[in-house]
Amino acid sequence: MIGFLEGKVEYISMDYCLLDVAGVGYRVFVSANTRAQLKTGQETKLFTHLSVREDAMLLYGFLTRDEYELFQLLITVSGIGPKVAMGIIGAITPEALSQAVQNKNIKTLTALPGIGKKSAERLILELKDKLHFGGEGEVPEAGTAFGMPAVGDDVFSEASAALLSLGYSQSEVAAVFQSMGNIDQNNDVQTVIKMALKELSRR
Repeated sequence: MIGFLEGKVEYISMDYCLLDVAGVGYRVFVSANTRAQLKTGQETKLFTHLSVREDAMLLYGFLTRDEYELFQLLITVSGIGPKVAMGIIGAITPEALSQAVQNKNIKTLTALPGIGKKSAERLILELKDKLHFGGEGEVPEAGTAFGMPAVGDDVFSEASAALLSLGYSQSEVAAVFQSMGNIDQNNDVQTVIKMALKELSRR
């Protein structure tokens, strides 16, 4: 119904923004990637999807057409609703997800928020012939697909979960791990968390 909105960003919250379009304020839910690029007072254009439920009408917005098209595909998969789709989009690029699905990389897919083994298998089954973002290539390991350095899966997962539980967003966690460079494979979870918190405190 509403393909896109263009206006001034009036307010940015944890998972949505208020967009002033000709004097009308639209509440648009955004992914972590889109949120990180928005600035209050900035004119912006968001591709939008209107989700109609029995109790609400919700707008979801995206800065890029690729993320918008990926969202449209994700919500066609059994068991994946708009919230889970937004979590996926905020954690991995369309190109990396496309490669993971094409190569049946369960390890990368189950590292995504809200995706277990069965959901990962459904993603592969239902989207393998539909996802065509980017070119062919090697799929990054779980973690590096989100802009994270290579680190033991258990250490990465536990450290990320701990930071998210403290209120940091997926994009903030991804950015801080990326800025830390390659993390020593021998570091334990507590050490990685302390390193990340120290880096976050500088921002």
